Amino acid sequence: MKLQSQLSIAASLLALALVAGCASEAKKDAAAPGSPAAASPSSPGAAPSAGSAQPSGVTGNALNDPKSMLFKRSVYYEFDQSNVKTDYRSLVEAHARYLRDHPGATITIEGNCDERGSREYNLALGQRRADGVKSMMTVLGVPDRQVDTVSYGEEKPKAHGHSEDAWSQNRRSDIVYRKIQ
Repeated sequence: MKLQSQLSIAASLLALALVAGCASEAKKDAAAPGSPAAASPSSPGAAPSAGSAQPSGVTGNALNDPKSMLFKRSVYYEFDQSNVKTDYRSLVEAHARYLRDHPGATITIEGNCDERGSREYNLALGQRRADGVKSMMTVLGVPDRQVDTVSYGEEKPKAHGHSEDAWSQNRRSDIVYRKIQ
């Protein structure tokens, strides 16, 4: 199982490197202006969307602008998975870009799980989720010293309840800025 997890992470990092190497400026402008922000899941089992808003030119820090991709700070996962889905790569890339541009900024990536699974298993899965986001950021050029990781397992639910809707909101990694520059 450990080898399979390592292979999955390696494959994800390779795919990310290929996507990052082939990205173009035209792709960044592909989102329509005024796209709706992330909403709660519309169907059972559907994780919230990463949204497609781009950082705007408003005065102040883009981290506090609800229209900015940087305002969104959660990466959601499928059940028992720790690989970052394609839907959330642009979110991770935006935060990585911010961290590269602001070398004094620091974050903690908090891995979380739903309530299913043992406490020990969920702590390990939450750590894999947090480490996966950190690995993506490192590949994108963020220095290791700017990013810490922690797992809360099932201890910090975003949604309470015992349904797929609640569970899908709790399977996440949160990007928490400790120091903003």
